[in-house]
Amino acid sequence: MNDKAQRLTIDVGTSVSVSALRTRPAHPRACFVFAHGAGAGMTHSFMEAVAAGLAIRNIATLRYQFPYMEKGGKRPDPPALAQATVRAAVEAAGRACPGLPLIAGGKSFGGRMTSQAQAKSALPAVVGLAFFGFPLHPAGTPSRERAAHLADIRIPMLFLQGTRDKLADSDLLRGVVGELGPRALLHTVEGADHSFHVPARSGRTDAEVMDEVLDAFAAWSEQIAVKHH
Repeated sequence: MNDKAQRLTIDVGTSVSVSALRTRPAHPRACFVFAHGAGAGMTHSFMEAVAAGLAIRNIATLRYQFPYMEKGGKRPDPPALAQATVRAAVEAAGRACPGLPLIAGGKSFGGRMTSQAQAKSALPAVVGLAFFGFPLHPAGTPSRERAAHLADIRIPMLFLQGTRDKLADSDLLRGVVGELGPRALLHTVEGADHSFHVPARSGRTDAEVMDEVLDAFAAWSEQIAVKHH
């Protein structure tokens, strides 16, 4: 899939720029602006698999780096810079995929930075947010503070979450999504952890889990895209 991904550069403000990869199928019906998690960049195998799997489902993706990852750093950017990067990536996606409904979100940290950006000020042309493993709390300390800003979001949200995710207690997350009402949908993956890995005893492979997650994403995005076309 790499040979089909087009490299782009995104300017974040005047002094910072980051790399991006656009994967565009022949007949896309939406574009997913896809941010990486805290510990691995846009070329991580999980990011590659999502981009390839969504392309098969006729959804384009724009994957991009956060500035710290671009520089090879380990410590994530401050929220203001991360959110500015999300905003710049969404604007770049609008140019790279003109006329397509935009969905924004990401893996873990990337999803949370996207939701924070949307809560502060609506991202241009974005019709929905999708989270692959929303990091509701640090591992081992269940809480809901990180979800407070979600109440300020007025567009549809999709939470794709494993039941063994140590960064999101299932009962707590179910409560959060329930309180958000009809604009939020939770798709749980039985036995999957934060990386959507399932143990061998589950009788399923990680590839089967990925198919389930991407099918759920595609079905949800189709409903949203239809409303905005």
